Amino acid sequence: MSPSGAERRLQRLEWTVIRRLDGLLQGDYRTIFKGHGLDLADIREYVFGDDVRHIDWNVTARLDTPYVREYLEDREISGQFLLDLSPSVDFGTVDRRKRDLVLDFTAVLARLLTRHGNRIGATIYGSRVERAIPTRGGRVQVLRILNELERRPRLERAPLTSLAELLDAGMRSLRRRSLVFVVSDFFSAAGWEARLERIARRHETLAVRLVDPRESDLPDIGPVVLTDSETGEQLRVDTHDPRFRMRFVDAARRREERLASVFARAGVPVLVLRTDEDLVRAIVRFAYARKRRAGHRAGMGATA
Repeated sequence: MSPSGAERRLQRLEWTVIRRLDGLLQGDYRTIFKGHGLDLADIREYVFGDDVRHIDWNVTARLDTPYVREYLEDREISGQFLLDLSPSVDFGTVDRRKRDLVLDFTAVLARLLTRHGNRIGATIYGSRVERAIPTRGGRVQVLRILNELERRPRLERAPLTSLAELLDAGMRSLRRRSLVFVVSDFFSAAGWEARLERIARRHETLAVRLVDPRESDLPDIGPVVLTDSETGEQLRVDTHDPRFRMRFVDAARRREERLASVFARAGVPVLVLRTDEDLVRAIVRFAYARKRRAGHRAGMGATA
């Protein structure tokens, strides 16, 4: 029996991506995330650089000094993938679409988690929340999720994406403290921002942002017809016009600033995956940046 598309994809990624990550990260995948467990180990006085989400407000109120909770590391991580497959994710102008990033990233992180004995689940959004895959372990679970993603057809149009619905569905599926990956390009109707803050207060949350270079820089290629991938609405524009290109770049810059503010306010780190960049390079850069920040915070705490 010939292998399925999901099996071929996973085999390819195990050889071309996971093996490279093994060499570069030397198995230290905890640098990608914190991996806190549920067991309370100690309560100590707050020092500069501690995660404010770990402040114990009851103890702080009694002693009139900030105190934080420390946890024993949990050996098992429950991973949950909240996956946006709305029409805008099918956009791509280089050699890949953003949908390819969704599949490859999910396969890689799901396999890294399950081969260390962890359990994973997924919630999939297309034109609405379409599928919730219960949390299980093992390679078969990775293939189950990939098969579900592979068979999702490309949507020509759909209602405006509502990440709020995806985040709400994800919250309902979580039974214990989990590592949550929100994988999306974050083109969405308003209302998801508060949900992201809420989910990040209870779970370790990572925003995985899908980006194509043409979403921030429009080349001078003359008159073109732009199609809204969500609604199908079309608009004819002249890219020769430098004022139009300037307005386009300015709108993209404002969106970048708005998203950065949302993620910072929620305390959610962001891994940016670009259609024109190698997946391994993006993951390793993110992991090393997290490790440097953790070391800096530890140093600040020691000298405070």
